[in-house]
Amino acid sequence: MPNRVVVGAQWGDEAKGKIVDCLAESAAMVVRYSGGSNAGHTVMVGEEKFKFFLMPAGILHPHVTCVLADGAVVDPGVLAEEIRDLKRRGIDVSRLRISANAHVIMPYHRLLDELEESRKGEGRLGTTGRGVGPAYVDKAARTGIRVGELIDSNRFRVRITHAINEKNRILSRLYDAPPLNLDEVLAECEEQAKDIRPFVTHTAPLVAEAAASEPGVLFEGAQGTLLDIDHGTYPFVTSSHPVAGGACIGTGVGPTAIHQVIGVSKAYTTRVGAGVFPTEQCNEIGDHIRERGAEYGTTTGRPRRCGWLDTVILRYSAMVNGLSSLALNHLDVLSGLDEVKIAVAYRIDGAETSFLPGDLSNCNEIEPVYETLPGWDEEIGQCESLASLPRNARRYVERVEQLAGIPIFSVSVGPVRDQTIFLQK
Repeated sequence: MPNRVVVGAQWGDEAKGKIVDCLAESAAMVVRYSGGSNAGHTVMVGEEKFKFFLMPAGILHPHVTCVLADGAVVDPGVLAEEIRDLKRRGIDVSRLRISANAHVIMPYHRLLDELEESRKGEGRLGTTGRGVGPAYVDKAARTGIRVGELIDSNRFRVRITHAINEKNRILSRLYDAPPLNLDEVLAECEEQAKDIRPFVTHTAPLVAEAAASEPGVLFEGAQGTLLDIDHGTYPFVTSSHPVAGGACIGTGVGPTAIHQVIGVSKAYTTRVGAGVFPTEQCNEIGDHIRERGAEYGTTTGRPRRCGWLDTVILRYSAMVNGLSSLALNHLDVLSGLDEVKIAVAYRIDGAETSFLPGDLSNCNEIEPVYETLPGWDEEIGQCESLASLPRNARRYVERVEQLAGIPIFSVSVGPVRDQTIFLQK
């Protein structure tokens, strides 16, 4: 098996976890390379549902080593609870490895996240409030605390004392908020450090060795391309690099070690939080998609904004990530619609373009240019091949492949692991 990157081709929530879970069966290692607990991956195995926030989705396969690499930011409380939950359900978590160089989401990061969103009022970004952005701010400012320091009680006490003094000045002067208690934060963090200490190591050599061996590494992206800090719809983005290149930045593996990049897209488009969304349907179509697709955030429970598939975005994702192929998920959600639409271009200020503008968030009067295809009434959850799909559903998949300009890797016809039709593997 080659070393593969699985990356979101939209604004996240594309069901990457399901694809990672399926492909992990033939991988030696699954590596989460960026993001924090603001990303939720859901995996269905039979009737059993697993929700992962930091744990790589490969953990359900007993032969797979799972790594949280340098580029991730780790909330030790969230991760400790995931570990306990998996143990209760009989899952072996001894194969987890956490990079000592990954940065820690501290209690003050979550507090600052919430206070800043509240301060912005109507201009808020719509973050999950999990402290991910403030943790990356400290990382870039070179004042962050890393996992290796968290589990070293002497070093941690020095670092946290300095950090609390600094954050308390910000809390009081900028937000008029009460100060944090150093002893309480210290006690909370030291307890969490006990839970994750057995899994902490220097992960870069482990990932490099696995990438140079058979059967290879599966790199797991969080969020999606349009949420990338550089290549997304800024400022309504995350604070890390969900794009395929982030797999190299976040792990220490060079780009020549990546053999395949699989983009993941829904058969429609969703978005959580504020920001531009050209194909959004604030009507019965959007409601149909939301309810059939259970489009509510894994992390927050917030209803997702829903709309038609946007192939302008998919072509952009193919370019930015160097996509080899596309996994098309949630096709079953579109069953029951008389017609289905695909955005093939935009009309912006009267001019038509098939390319994503460089500053989409600043564009006025974005009108999607749609191509309309006939829908299908049949339920497709039992289909096991492309040929067994209803004619109109098959025609839809073929048209998406043509418009995206890359081959379809797989088609998902339901939430369960086995409801996936692989056209490649």
